[in-house]
Amino acid sequence: MRPERPRLIRVPPRARVLTVSDRSAAGLREDRGGPLAVSLLREAGFDCADPVIVPDGADSVERALRALVAEGPGLVVTTGGTGIAPTDRTPEGTARVLDRALPGIAEELRRRGLADTPLAVISRGLAGIVDPGTLVVNLPGSTRAVASGISVLAELAPHILDQLAGGDHA
Repeated sequence: MRPERPRLIRVPPRARVLTVSDRSAAGLREDRGGPLAVSLLREAGFDCADPVIVPDGADSVERALRALVAEGPGLVVTTGGTGIAPTDRTPEGTARVLDRALPGIAEELRRRGLADTPLAVISRGLAGIVDPGTLVVNLPGSTRAVASGISVLAELAPHILDQLAGGDHA
C-alpha cells in the first residue's frame, strides 16, 4: 500500500492596488478605478485588498509603492497619474522603485488601449520587477483603461509570477 501524497493547496497570488489622484486622496472625487481593479483582480483569482489612495507626485508614489512591495504581493497595480498633466508623475515615482523594466507590457497595454481611444498612446505607464518577486504595472486612471489593463495582466501575470518564483520556461 502506497502512502498518500499530501494534497497541494493552491494559494491565490496576492495583489495590491494603488490609486494615484489628488482629488480622490482629498475626498473630492470617488475613486472608481482602484475598486474596479481590485474587483477584476479578484475575479482573475488574486487575493487583493482594498486600494490604497495617494495624491499625485513622484514622491508619494515611490513611498506608497515601497510600502506595498514590502507587504510581499506578487503584483502591484497603480491607477492614475500616467498622462501628461503637470502633476502626472506616477511613472517617475515607479521608476525609482523598479529593479528591472518590462517595456513590452507597457507597450501592450497602450496597444490594447487603442481599441478604446487614440489617447492610449499618451499614457507613460511603466511595468517592471521589484526584486525579488513583485511585478509592478502602471495603468491610466480611467475605468476603461483599468478594465483593459487588468485583462492583459490576467493573461500575463501568472506566467511572470511563476518565473519570478523560479519556474521553468513554458
